[in-house]
Amino acid sequence: MSGEEGERGASGDATEALGRDVLAEVFGHPCFRPGQAEAVEAVLRGQDAAVLLPTGSGKSVCYQVPAIALARAGQGTTIVVSPLIALMQDQVGSLRGKGVAAGALHSHQDDDEQSDTVRNLLSGQLSLLYVSPERAAQASFRRMLGRIDVALVAIDEAHCVSQWGHDFRPDYMLLRELRDVVDCPMIALTATATPVVLKEIEARLALVSPARIRTGFDRPNLTFGVQAIRTEKARTEATLEAIEAASIRGRGGSGRVIVYCSTRKVTERVAKSLRSSGLRVGHYHGGRTALARERAQQAFEQGRTRILVATNAFGMGIDLPDIRLIVHYQTPGSLEAYYQEAGRAGRDGDPARCVLFFGRADLQTQRRLAQSNPSSAALDQRREDALGEIERYATEMACRHAGLVSHFTGAENEPACGRCDVCDGSAEDVDTEVYGSSRSAPQEPLPFEVEDTIVSAVDRLSRPVGRRNLAQALRGGRAKSLARGGLLTLPEYGTLSDYEEDRLITGIDTLLARGRLERKGKKYPTVWIPGKPVRAQRTRGAEGTSDSRPPKKASSRYGGPIARALENYRKRSAKKLGWKTYMVFQRKAMLAIDREEPQTLDDLARIPGLGPAKIEKFGEDILDIVRTHAGR
Repeated sequence: MSGEEGERGASGDATEALGRDVLAEVFGHPCFRPGQAEAVEAVLRGQDAAVLLPTGSGKSVCYQVPAIALARAGQGTTIVVSPLIALMQDQVGSLRGKGVAAGALHSHQDDDEQSDTVRNLLSGQLSLLYVSPERAAQASFRRMLGRIDVALVAIDEAHCVSQWGHDFRPDYMLLRELRDVVDCPMIALTATATPVVLKEIEARLALVSPARIRTGFDRPNLTFGVQAIRTEKARTEATLEAIEAASIRGRGGSGRVIVYCSTRKVTERVAKSLRSSGLRVGHYHGGRTALARERAQQAFEQGRTRILVATNAFGMGIDLPDIRLIVHYQTPGSLEAYYQEAGRAGRDGDPARCVLFFGRADLQTQRRLAQSNPSSAALDQRREDALGEIERYATEMACRHAGLVSHFTGAENEPACGRCDVCDGSAEDVDTEVYGSSRSAPQEPLPFEVEDTIVSAVDRLSRPVGRRNLAQALRGGRAKSLARGGLLTLPEYGTLSDYEEDRLITGIDTLLARGRLERKGKKYPTVWIPGKPVRAQRTRGAEGTSDSRPPKKASSRYGGPIARALENYRKRSAKKLGWKTYMVFQRKAMLAIDREEPQTLDDLARIPGLGPAKIEKFGEDILDIVRTHAGR
């Protein structure tokens, strides 16, 4: 061994020993988990690192241990960039409980608390400081960093830097600018990143010759399964069966359950349905007030409710050991999102089950949700690819666990797990003719007489309608939206009940392609007869027209009865949600509603200032107000 190699070996041994000492003394662990020691050693010797460890494998130790060691050596404070305030608070509270000088700067603090934290930072008393990516991107924060010694920069949930990732946060793109004001190693950590995303993380953060630490994604205590279920009623029944099988109910039950939904409305409906079965259930989504979310999370963590129905707003940084069951009530938008959420099960090493409900409508829901985010042709294609990947996972009769591991590692021929629904023979082959496939072969064309029925129904309408509403009416559906569109009174109502809804929608798309129907609108496309006026402009009571609505009202600075009712409504909603009044909707939107008197959600979509999220949350209430006060 050369002298130089001997020095490196001795230095590496000393570094590893230093990390082990902190791990044992502060955290009480005798040894590192797989991947942790390599990450700690890399940053302690001054090297950048990119760390990909599965959910529940202890990523925080990879930067907390070296942060404490470097602070003890007098090298300064570690800056941790974290995306969630709740996650920061949990980490800081845990570290302080271990005797570590840690702090955070975030918007939920009052001025005195922020001043105390800044004072402690500038005086060199903090070993770790947690900040959000938005704060880290501020020029004032970077100037403050120039006044202190920074030992390490840790970027948690680093997949947020990638536009191809499932939790993209634009301010993560600016974090590389921290390297202009600090001279220290940077460690980027994530639990869900494909090889492509990992390379982008390294490039976006300007990591220099980083140590790449990636451990196996095998979670041998988790059992994965997929069920192709279309209706909410059937999915709720299957959820109840899974909860019963997990032995959660009753005094003798133990563990917790998370049921993930894609939208807020479904979250609330599922929680209500489960409660009606005698279960204590909480629910969590981004539309609830901060206090309501905090109470729901605390009740779940403290075991007062052991079942939580939530959107993906819940879970990042949650480290509960005994989650025995995770149900994805709706299919998420990517395998990365699915594995991150499913990976929250069984962190204590005991058996846990992960169930995914799959259907074509779930994929359409994800496409609709994506419309509200910044987009480009490349990003749209990546989203479609991600949906294709999770669709293949759900529909292919191959080992679920091997498919997930291969997705993240790029390795082929992963061994079968022997415990998923495919391996144990309990999986049912997904019938794409029933459940649909975004990439399946074209369906058999509708008979000509069925196509004529569709066109005839559209021709009788007084305004354009959405494809799905039209298909549901022709099948005899009873949704409230059909009554508002006048679809329930059509002679063709219910005449095509023998045809599946998705097949009718495919037939409508065929008629659009042939030009027998035309598409109206962009955000909320509807179908209409080519060349037919959408709404005749006439005076009330004029003869020879089919449009009985009154003419548009003249603009008014203050509006009429509808505007006044909407003003009261938005004040009540703002108070309930803890928002500013203008955040519900702005005055110009309110006046436009008063003037136009929209009758359907499609009409609302044409009101400037009302986007998809506002219409989803407030649309039905707005329409009720319009119907109540129109003509007064």
